[in-house]
Amino acid sequence: MTPEQFVAGLPKAELHMHIEGSIEPAQFLRLAQRNGVAIRWQTQEELRAAYSFTNLQDFLDLYYDGCRVLVQPQDFHDVTRDYLRRALADHVLHAEMFLGVQGHTSRGVPLTAVMEGVLSAMEAARVEDAISSGVIVVVQRHRSEHEALALLDALRPWYDRLLGFGLGGAEMGNPPSKFSVFFRRCRERGFNVVAHAGEEGPAAYVREAVELLQVQRLDHGNACLDDPALVAQLAQARIPLTVCPLSNLKLRLVPSLAAHPLRKLMDAGLCVTVNSDDPSYFGGYVNENYLACQRALGLERDDMVSLALNSFEAAFITREQRLAAFRAIDAWVAHSEQEAVA
Repeated sequence: MTPEQFVAGLPKAELHMHIEGSIEPAQFLRLAQRNGVAIRWQTQEELRAAYSFTNLQDFLDLYYDGCRVLVQPQDFHDVTRDYLRRALADHVLHAEMFLGVQGHTSRGVPLTAVMEGVLSAMEAARVEDAISSGVIVVVQRHRSEHEALALLDALRPWYDRLLGFGLGGAEMGNPPSKFSVFFRRCRERGFNVVAHAGEEGPAAYVREAVELLQVQRLDHGNACLDDPALVAQLAQARIPLTVCPLSNLKLRLVPSLAAHPLRKLMDAGLCVTVNSDDPSYFGGYVNENYLACQRALGLERDDMVSLALNSFEAAFITREQRLAAFRAIDAWVAHSEQEAVA
């Protein structure tokens, strides 16, 4: 069994994927036409050519501009449903997706259109494909904490259908501490909490996310390696990191995948997971991230199994779901070993 075949059948969870970052060029053009949105590109080739970034802000400028094609509930439904179909094709059993609500409501899209579109697609995927999923609303760190708190209150009608809240956007100049009250309110209301930290920001931002925001999971977290004491703390507390290798490469945060810190994070005993972040922009869904790291970093089959096991350990799922996923991984490993003998 080749690495491609092994990864293709390996059960996994994806925990770091932005719904708006999964709009493929063909769908982007269709949505723009459907909603009468003027865009700068006329063909898929032109659009893909624009996916060349020098830093995170460069990407975010295009990303936020691209969100304009999402207008109606059906738009949010279609994008979410398409991603979940694609995730299932990668043998993702459970997906936790980020949703940047503020980027839509700030341009006049009703909150109901965003939420009902996404949630209806998640339910359809559960019924039709038996893939479980959850949505984590991400507040944008370049906006104010006051705006984040207002959004928290506005989302009350959907509380029982939300998995949690997170923090995203350009890190520099927007430390996690800026949102300490917001995260305390989220925790008080019983929500899971996560935060992007240590992607382009320093290890100090990772520490703030852990100690001030008290996050259960770190999105990216690469910079923690600059603080050995923090690494030890993360390993001991078993706080997961949702790492996105192809994203880091595309945004030039690493010079090559061979230089990516994934192996160092794993060797440090951290609960590391591999994810796609914004797959249509960064040229790879979750399996492509696994395989790219396998080739560049020399990951063995056991390493890939560990990453898959970690993804379910880190997921916000029930104990029964977690144990079922572990059994599915064990069954796939046993099958692959039988194939090797045959």
